[in-house]
Amino acid sequence: MISIKQLNYALAVAKRLHFKKAADDCFVSASTLSNAITELENHLGFMVFERTNKKVIITRLGQKFLSKAKSIQIDFDEIYKIGDDQKEPLSSNLSIGIIPTIGPYLLPLVLPKLKNQYPKLSLKVIESQSNSLVKKVNNGDLDIAILALPYNLKGLLSFKFWHEDFYYITHKNRKLERTIKAKDIDHSELMLLDDGHCLKNHVLAACKINNKQQFSMEASSLNTLSQLVANDMGTTLVPYMSVKNIVDTNPNIKKSLLKEPGPHRELAIIVRPTYSSSENVILLKELFENELRNNS
Repeated sequence: MISIKQLNYALAVAKRLHFKKAADDCFVSASTLSNAITELENHLGFMVFERTNKKVIITRLGQKFLSKAKSIQIDFDEIYKIGDDQKEPLSSNLSIGIIPTIGPYLLPLVLPKLKNQYPKLSLKVIESQSNSLVKKVNNGDLDIAILALPYNLKGLLSFKFWHEDFYYITHKNRKLERTIKAKDIDHSELMLLDDGHCLKNHVLAACKINNKQQFSMEASSLNTLSQLVANDMGTTLVPYMSVKNIVDTNPNIKKSLLKEPGPHRELAIIVRPTYSSSENVILLKELFENELRNNS
């Protein structure tokens, strides 16, 4: 009979493509894990992995098996979490993913409140780009994620808690009105985040800019872009929630509201349809809404 432990071992190998590293992740010896995988393959009647001393390859049937195994693993995790529903809300383990254009501005507002109001909560936070977080939530590696919409959620549910518009920022010596239309932005001066950041796509959509156009600079963080603007290297657009941190605190930068139909992006908590702790999501949504409203 195939055990959940064997499924977990197989998924660990698939993730690492390395038996020793997978064994370390599972806190067992490499021989224990290897024997368990061999026994699993004997029960299945086909090889899940082709392995040599140098590499591990997932077989065609192995891919199908691992897809089913991941679904079973997620269901098992949800079963174990059923007991959490009987506990106090936000009183057990919770893993949250958050994108870089939200994390630095939302987390300082909400983490102190979470710590004070829910002292039993054990929180794990991972910052990554939207594509990675959607995969991790779907795969059960994260409980929830905080993303900016619109974005392809691939079957996940969203609970919106905030919406905002963009501000165009320039060096203090440049002429700038209180509001600006997209047609008045000089694209040759415009600097955006690099590919993979959903904010880049949201800015392009709000300004109706062709994604094939080249920009003067692409960076990996809003802080980097703001420092370039402060040194008169170009201009950029930032979301409202970042204005207080990276614009209002820098005397070399001034801002102008992007006067285009909005909201330019919406923030949401993303969960699997099967996620059992719906009360936690509701409480987090309310907390996020309150803190953002109080600090806006």
